[in-house]
Amino acid sequence: MSVNKAILVGNVGKDPEVRYLDSGVAVATITLATTERGYTLANGTTVPDRTEWHNIVAWRGLAEIAEKYIKKGSQIFVEGKITTRKWEKDGVARYSTEIVAENIELLGKRPEGGSSESHSAAPKTSSNDAPASAESSDDLPF
Repeated sequence: MSVNKAILVGNVGKDPEVRYLDSGVAVATITLATTERGYTLANGTTVPDRTEWHNIVAWRGLAEIAEKYIKKGSQIFVEGKITTRKWEKDGVARYSTEIVAENIELLGKRPEGGSSESHSAAPKTSSNDAPASAESSDDLPF
């Protein structure tokens, strides 16, 4: 058994580039930056932040969603698989490593309304939020 799974949370470097194939299938290319924060060692040596850039490829419906909602600076969650492509240019072999997205979720602030909320308006629930008795469950709005 083997697993090929990448999970990234980062900021989009530029607006997604979306193109449509002759068959009408949408393909989006997204550049995503992930940053490991720097730190200071016990001896006073400072290790700076380290940013990695990732090429994300989204197909079909995900590409169309990316075109509509993802913009430069957006914070997103990406889940997908790592792929490597090989091609030749001027007789030189070239390689590109990409993440083929299987799931993309928008994170961070919502652009409309200028809300300072960093998450959706839906309240978070946990097992501790269950009603204490059957009588109190009659007050639920659904």
